[in-house]
Amino acid sequence: MTRVSILGATGYTALELLKILVQHPHVTVSALTTRQDGNPKISSIHPSLTGLIDLRCENLTTEQVGERSDLVFCALPHTASMEAVPQLLDAGCRVVDLSADYRLTDPGVYEQWYGHVHTDPTRLRTAVYGLPEIYGDQIPSADLIANPGCYTSTSILALAPLIQHGLIESDGIVIDAKSGISGAGRTPKLSNLFSECNESVTAYSIGSHRHTPEIEQVLSDVGNCKVQVAFNPHLMPMDRGILCSIYPRLKNSVTAEDLLAVYRTFYAGQPFMRIVDHIPNTKDVAHTNFCDISVRMNRSQLVVFAALDNLIKGASGVAVQNMNLMLGLDQRTGMLPHK
Repeated sequence: MTRVSILGATGYTALELLKILVQHPHVTVSALTTRQDGNPKISSIHPSLTGLIDLRCENLTTEQVGERSDLVFCALPHTASMEAVPQLLDAGCRVVDLSADYRLTDPGVYEQWYGHVHTDPTRLRTAVYGLPEIYGDQIPSADLIANPGCYTSTSILALAPLIQHGLIESDGIVIDAKSGISGAGRTPKLSNLFSECNESVTAYSIGSHRHTPEIEQVLSDVGNCKVQVAFNPHLMPMDRGILCSIYPRLKNSVTAEDLLAVYRTFYAGQPFMRIVDHIPNTKDVAHTNFCDISVRMNRSQLVVFAALDNLIKGASGVAVQNMNLMLGLDQRTGMLPHK
């Protein structure tokens, strides 16, 4: 059995991760960390885990975690991971980092968008971006996986086939993205209070959202060209889920049926990708690791629709896909389609 640990076990993504790991046939959870006092049981923090896992959260050093672990999921805040990851790797652990600290290959771009100097810049170009549908051939041998963001996964998966085949212009791509409130994390914030966000749809971080360079970096790599997007996120009064409506410019006239065929060929054999005839919605992917994609022609304008669960396919589910590939397992191992 592979010993796995989670750094930062109190958040929403850690909860979803544990729901998967406790029934995984090839791993055992060996350590959970938190900065809370008193070593609380994980089931007292996440009551839905009662009867499933009896571990306590501990305020452990990275060295102590390394002694107990073969693979570590790092669910720490941005800038905190870059302090822990080098020590975990030096201890011989393999790491799946769920923060943004290793997603961008250029330390200057990281500093520009995150306002922090990267303290481990040499690993930025060696970390493998953890989107199995795009980089699945590089993940099995990697020691450090940069798990993608939720908005990012939705947008990249929706656009990658079109970019790779040169079917759309590489600039002027408008991404209209809507996410449930859990995407903002579990830390209390005024904007996330029920009375603030209920019965309201709010656009935010227009022109400054940190997922923008991540989307552009991966799509530029996929298409071997410079990709530029206008990413416009919105907060929706729901717990979970992401829906992106994306407006690229076609280079040539093509039918929706032809484009769906391109998607089905591109994602053939990818177990969590569903190219559907209906317009995707968040309800159909909630509590699953699926990403649903479809396209429509609105007069001469192509619209690409993509939906996924931001906590699972957008975070913890893809993290387990990455772990499975790193361990030489089928990426579906331990993954259930529904809660």
